[in-house]
Amino acid sequence: MPRLVETLVPARLGTGFRWLLASSWSSNLGDGIALAAGPLLVASTTDDAFLVALAATVQWLPPLLFGLWAGVLSDRLDRRLLVVAVDAARAGVLVLLALAVLTGEAPIAVVLAALFLVATAEVFADNTTSTLLPVLVDRDDLAPANARLQTGFITVNQLAGPPLGAALFTAGTFLPFATQAALVGMGAVLVSRLRLPARERVRARTRVRHDVAEGLRWVAGHAAVRTLVLTIFVFNITFGAAWSVLVLYATERLGLGEVGYGLVTTTGAVGGLLGTLAYGAITRRVSLGNLMRIGLVVETLTHAALATTTSPLVALPVFFVFGAHAFVWGTTSITVRQRAVPAGLQGRVGAVNAVGTFGGLVAGSGIGGVLAQHLGVVAPFWFAFAGSAVFLLLIWGQLRHVAHADEETPAGEPAGAPPA
Repeated sequence: MPRLVETLVPARLGTGFRWLLASSWSSNLGDGIALAAGPLLVASTTDDAFLVALAATVQWLPPLLFGLWAGVLSDRLDRRLLVVAVDAARAGVLVLLALAVLTGEAPIAVVLAALFLVATAEVFADNTTSTLLPVLVDRDDLAPANARLQTGFITVNQLAGPPLGAALFTAGTFLPFATQAALVGMGAVLVSRLRLPARERVRARTRVRHDVAEGLRWVAGHAAVRTLVLTIFVFNITFGAAWSVLVLYATERLGLGEVGYGLVTTTGAVGGLLGTLAYGAITRRVSLGNLMRIGLVVETLTHAALATTTSPLVALPVFFVFGAHAFVWGTTSITVRQRAVPAGLQGRVGAVNAVGTFGGLVAGSGIGGVLAQHLGVVAPFWFAFAGSAVFLLLIWGQLRHVAHADEETPAGEPAGAPPA
């Protein structure tokens, strides 16, 4: 057992990283349960395609509204206490939602409001949590540490969580949300055990607008990070359009039931595990720029394949390949960003990235809801394919900026120095 623990979480990454990893796994299991249970609750409350897509919108809107402010707070305040506070608030909202569902007092308006509040708390928790890793581990260990966090995310959030959430929903519609509340609360307790090194914080006397503008200017002036933010924004418009009606696509177009819908996410997670195992070998043989290009081609073809099939036997392998792509892209993107960004700007630059990410998802979910309502559930997937293909042609040359970004040293830090 000690040898297994050392392999999974090497001692060189430190005790703090182990607490962070345990907290991440606990919270991600809860979020994975909701990944299936949330859409199922909405679909059981209404069969209106627009309202189903709106449920995705209200969960993707908070990062767009509050992401930049979350970045400022995470650079100003005690990051550990901020994560604990917002996770405790998130658990409280989930308890209230579970009680409302149990007592039959959860109309669609209440469900949407609860999803919005939970997603709002998650903005502050996720943005701040992403700034903890560069503080806890050395710069050279960021890639393996991120890979372990992503492995946990895939395993518990997307592999174990969704089928468990679907099963709990079948047993009792309130159970998934009560379980998620307990797991998020446990995550808050675990992260409270962290002991962070002292760091220089953003001076409180600066205006919030100044701090936000500083983060935006840094992103605009850094070619690799700017390219990543722009790419994730546009590709999430197309992705959000298709995935906002995924529950309807899985249940209606593919003929899968409630548990079968959880299988869709699980299949993608298995692909993500393949990406986990192969990530080191891939990055030794393929440049980051080419890795980005390959991933975007895979995503574009994914939408086309899903738009043209009604068979789960065809669709599930597509979700498998897409899961592998998503892991490789996500791990590369966050590692490039964490290595390039100075410690004092981690929160704000991460927030700019989050705004780009969820800004695209919000726009895409709105488009997907309208298309599905008027043209059918397949229309968002055709839109996603066409939009991805056009942008891929436009961004192809710019991806060269990513090629050597992970070799850069953040401004103001000596080469090889760990983040402050």
